[in-house]
Amino acid sequence: MLTLTDEQMAGQRLMVGFEGTDLSTDVKYLIKNLHVGGLILFRRNIAAPEQVRHLCRSSQEYARSCGEPALFIAIDQEGGTVARLKSPFTEFPGNVHMKGFQDAVDFARISARELRDVGINMNMAPVLDVAVDPRESIMKERAFGSDPEWVSRLGMAVIHHLQKGGVMSVAKHFPGIGRTTLDSHLDLPFLETNTQDLTAIDLVPFQEAIKNNVAGMMLSHICYRSLDDQRPASLSKKIARDLLRHRLGYDGVVMTDDLDMGAIKKHHDVQTSMQQILAADIDIALICHRSPDMEAAFETICSYQSMSKVNRRLGVQSVRRIMALKKTYLA
Repeated sequence: MLTLTDEQMAGQRLMVGFEGTDLSTDVKYLIKNLHVGGLILFRRNIAAPEQVRHLCRSSQEYARSCGEPALFIAIDQEGGTVARLKSPFTEFPGNVHMKGFQDAVDFARISARELRDVGINMNMAPVLDVAVDPRESIMKERAFGSDPEWVSRLGMAVIHHLQKGGVMSVAKHFPGIGRTTLDSHLDLPFLETNTQDLTAIDLVPFQEAIKNNVAGMMLSHICYRSLDDQRPASLSKKIARDLLRHRLGYDGVVMTDDLDMGAIKKHHDVQTSMQQILAADIDIALICHRSPDMEAAFETICSYQSMSKVNRRLGVQSVRRIMALKKTYLA
């Protein structure tokens, strides 16, 4: 099946950020030596459309020359307050300002075309969080709204038309952060909501995304006490494996939110986080700022998958999911 080395298998499970606007020596190192499966772009990596196109193309060519699989190249392009690509790319007012289904279709169609044109193949969108109380929600400027059916309708339009346009869609932030008021960029939020409310409201759009074959699912850095009172979703076997994979039946690629965020960084070292991620059947860890954490994460994956036959089998399953998605979109 997999003709990848153990090191390549480990690297496929990392998506990383970097400094600069070109294929630097460090980016080459990340691709060749850490075998990373994906890159994620931020404003610091973007100067102009032709520069982004050259960065993406040269990164893919370099990966190919090193005998590495094609790269996921991702970006957060939600529109509104979270949009890394600015003019001359099309700028949209954001989910909260969408008035109807056609707004979602137009956003996704145009975004897919512009992303594909410069070589970006994955969009960390749509936000499927339901802002239950829009006055208090940390997601009030990023969510489609407070009605799970409305969020589902517009969210599915975005997923369908991004993926129809050749760009992988990653729904976020499972199992929903629309109820939270503390920003997980700063520290770890705890949510006391009962499982009945989560099922009736927060999970509804994510279940629709599963039915609509969303390419990827991003886990939140929120601790849902009714689901797992020990760990945030992004490190939780109860949420990632038991709820998302087993109960809801999602067999696509699952990834964490950025492990550099305060919700994780203030409470766990990267080795501990990675061990919990791997045990939870999560496919990809996201590390968005260049630091020794990337090397530490890579080494942790390598050692973890060699510890037992069970660990190796789970690792192979994750890499199968990753490679199947790459075959579908990047062949």
